[in-house]
Amino acid sequence: MESEEKCRDLTPQMHEIKTRLVSISKDIHALIASLDQEDIDILKDIKTLSKKLTDMANMASSYHLNRLLAPYTHKCNIIFNAVRQLSSKRKGALIVIQRQDPIEDLITKGIPLSAEISSLLLDSIFHVGTPLHDGAVLIQNDIIFSAANILPLTRKTYKHVKLGTRHRAAIGLSEKSDALIFVVSEETGKESFAYHGSIYTFQVPT
Repeated sequence: MESEEKCRDLTPQMHEIKTRLVSISKDIHALIASLDQEDIDILKDIKTLSKKLTDMANMASSYHLNRLLAPYTHKCNIIFNAVRQLSSKRKGALIVIQRQDPIEDLITKGIPLSAEISSLLLDSIFHVGTPLHDGAVLIQNDIIFSAANILPLTRKTYKHVKLGTRHRAAIGLSEKSDALIFVVSEETGKESFAYHGSIYTFQVPT
């Protein structure tokens, strides 16, 4: 049975992010101060700094997602597990978490489900060839309300970035509402989320 752990307490994460940022700031100043030294291995130092920044960014994405979701769902853990599994299998997916704004009038409604959230169900919905895989799942109040919903596409253009239909749909809905939309790329398996008209790549928090 899947854990139904509520979205986590964010205070320890916030303090840890601040601590890591302070440490990274000190590392950057130390690196700048040592640039004139002949024996400095700048590439090694930058590689180490890059690793710290990546780790901190992953923690920040976890903090940010939990902060956005906590008031609207108690199933963060299950949703994150589902996105992680879909990513590992490279199953294209589009998962909408409704927050405060109503979105029924912004989407073309799909198939009603009214089912309890589970990683297994979300995985099966986005299995290629099933009737529900093409479109977005809508989650409201800890329930998978419907599947195969069609979202409005953004009209934005992005230089040097090619966005697929799922990503354009996620951005499009996030431009018109405060919903948070998870996207899993079918081509690469990479996870993204759209919020307030922007899309961000991230690593699912563990």
